[in-house]
Amino acid sequence: MSTTTPKTQPARPAFWRGCADSAPFLLVVGPFAVLFGVLATEAGLNVTETMAFSIAVIAGAAQFTALQLMVEDAPTLIILASALAVNLRMAMYSASLTPYLGAAPLWQRAFLSYFILDQSYACSIVEFEKRPQLSISERLAYFAGTSMPIVPAWYIFTYAGAVLGTQIPEAWALDFALPITFLALVAPMLRTPAHVVAALVSIVVSLLMAWVPYSLGLLIAGLVAMIAGAQTELYFDHKNAAKGLAQ
Repeated sequence: MSTTTPKTQPARPAFWRGCADSAPFLLVVGPFAVLFGVLATEAGLNVTETMAFSIAVIAGAAQFTALQLMVEDAPTLIILASALAVNLRMAMYSASLTPYLGAAPLWQRAFLSYFILDQSYACSIVEFEKRPQLSISERLAYFAGTSMPIVPAWYIFTYAGAVLGTQIPEAWALDFALPITFLALVAPMLRTPAHVVAALVSIVVSLLMAWVPYSLGLLIAGLVAMIAGAQTELYFDHKNAAKGLAQ
């Protein structure tokens, strides 16, 4: 007679499904982490400092932003504000996941919050929308599974990059990983006109604001894009409501 409860039976398959779904991201996470390790040591950080940076922050875009500003000798307040602004998307990810994971105990949510990554969010939100019948235990297991291949790989490849340092030839051009990572994550999620408008506005404004020092143009572009996306969504909501009344 099995002692496994019905609630815990599907958790393991959900976990392994999450691992499998996020595994392809290793193709870009690995080079991305190596690149950060290399650039961090070139910027003057030692291996221990580089690893502490990656383990504490575990957010590639924010780490690269902070590192670039550190190289430029930007004021500490600007570095912190820029890194936090880049990571504001994590707060939006958290809010978006709340309807699916909010029923979990506080300690589980607090623990899993460390593992909110672009990759884990992208996989999880698609899975949760596609399978609304999943139990809370399945959702937690799936979310944990999506971060399982990514987090250890981020640590390991960051360490490899920090150790290798400048021995990696520039001809390898590992910087391709950054734009490809974000394109791979963002493109499939542009599902509404509001998403498309926000993405286009952010591109245009960031290019126009490229002259702003300390990369603050990106903060301006992000704010303008969020406003544009919100206004677009309101426009279509009102338009749809008007059509409903007309019918």
